[in-house]
Amino acid sequence: MGLKVYNSLNNEMEVFEPLQAGKVNMYVCGPTVYNYIHIGNARSIVAFDTIRRYLEYLGYDVNYVSNFTDVDDKMIKAAKEDGITVPEVADKFIKAYFEDTKALNVEPATLNPRATENIPDIIKFVQALIDQGYAYSVDGDVYYRARKFKTYGELGHEDLDTLESGASQHVSADELAKKEDPIDFALWKKAKPDEISWDSPWGKGRPGWHIECSVMSTKYLGDTFDIHGGGIDLEFPHHENERAQSEAKTGKRFVNYWLHNGFVTVGDDDEKMSKSLGNFVTVHDLIKKIDPQVLRFMMSTTQYRRPIRFSQAGLDEATANLKKLQTAYTNLEYRLKDAEEDGDPKVDQEIRQLQADFQDAMDDDFNVQNGIAKVYEIAKLGNVYAERPFVFKETIELIMQRLKQLSSIFGIELSATAFNDADVEKLIAERNQARADHNFQRSDEIRDELKEQGIVLEDTPQGTRFRRENKR
Repeated sequence: MGLKVYNSLNNEMEVFEPLQAGKVNMYVCGPTVYNYIHIGNARSIVAFDTIRRYLEYLGYDVNYVSNFTDVDDKMIKAAKEDGITVPEVADKFIKAYFEDTKALNVEPATLNPRATENIPDIIKFVQALIDQGYAYSVDGDVYYRARKFKTYGELGHEDLDTLESGASQHVSADELAKKEDPIDFALWKKAKPDEISWDSPWGKGRPGWHIECSVMSTKYLGDTFDIHGGGIDLEFPHHENERAQSEAKTGKRFVNYWLHNGFVTVGDDDEKMSKSLGNFVTVHDLIKKIDPQVLRFMMSTTQYRRPIRFSQAGLDEATANLKKLQTAYTNLEYRLKDAEEDGDPKVDQEIRQLQADFQDAMDDDFNVQNGIAKVYEIAKLGNVYAERPFVFKETIELIMQRLKQLSSIFGIELSATAFNDADVEKLIAERNQARADHNFQRSDEIRDELKEQGIVLEDTPQGTRFRRENKR
């Protein structure tokens, strides 16, 4: 069947065909770095990292670009409040971003361009739009003629008359007086006194938010590229404006597939989590309290277009499911000790079929819920197989490989336990002897001692084994 994705431009499922065979060029809007990323930001980061990982699983070479907006009104405000420069604010929170996303096991982007590193290219882009009649300058500001772009509003499925009415009510009188049309938007903003600024043909100023992404995406991925991703809240006006600017300048289709992830909501009324509403939880704070893999797993196992309700119940469910996978992996690893050479053709075929079912699920617009269900089935099959009196090494290794491979698409790294740890094995042998001698006090002491080290003993028909609990 092949991979199909839901394209927000036409609200339809489409067969995914990259421009270049075997390669995917992908741009995902990154954060404005004036604070730590919150769970809502992390949703988009994790969703598109999971999509990227699946594309890589399919064999694509993914060129993944995700920007940092490191100058805007929020950055300027944060710098003033902290008594530091805008670049210092950016450096602080970009460093925190990399620390927090690493904890969530997010693959590093191919490139993380910063808006301030691309000012000359932004100025050239804006000038090109002016030269083509798509933009105009007024008293140091530059605006884009939205209505001149014939399909403006198509991506966000917005009516221009409705947009005009809304803009007239929400734009300040001074700005409205400058604009030719209320729906026009800023490409370049005139600097206020003591603000960070750059020289330009229109005077000192700084870029508008939308133009930054148009410049950086086309600079590093080309005039037309495969996938543009981001939160559903960016569909309009941010992505709409990116599309209008880029296609006006190049005369080419900007993006082939627009993918938008759902919100993270909180509370009984499912309110969107955002910094502006003050109801956010930062990843920076949360991962000090919980295992980051649990947060990652909760987010990566919800289909990217669906909303996620952030709750303790959701974290608890993710914890339990993650433990199931790790336990199955551990159970299989333990049986490698006494496994016989060769494999079991029937079980091997069941694993291959489950992997095919997994791929069918994921090919349906990255349906991770159905996909992870197949991984759970592999884990269950592994547990049942590990309980057999006689097991085959090749089959155990196949199950372990598939569990590890498919779990990694969700950003989860199943780990082997050092079962040859001499100290642990020595204590287990001592405990076994204590039980044989009916010295249950010493037996319990050893179990408790190991538990304090994060090692859990399990008495099975095949003998006593141990596993290490995931601890942060």
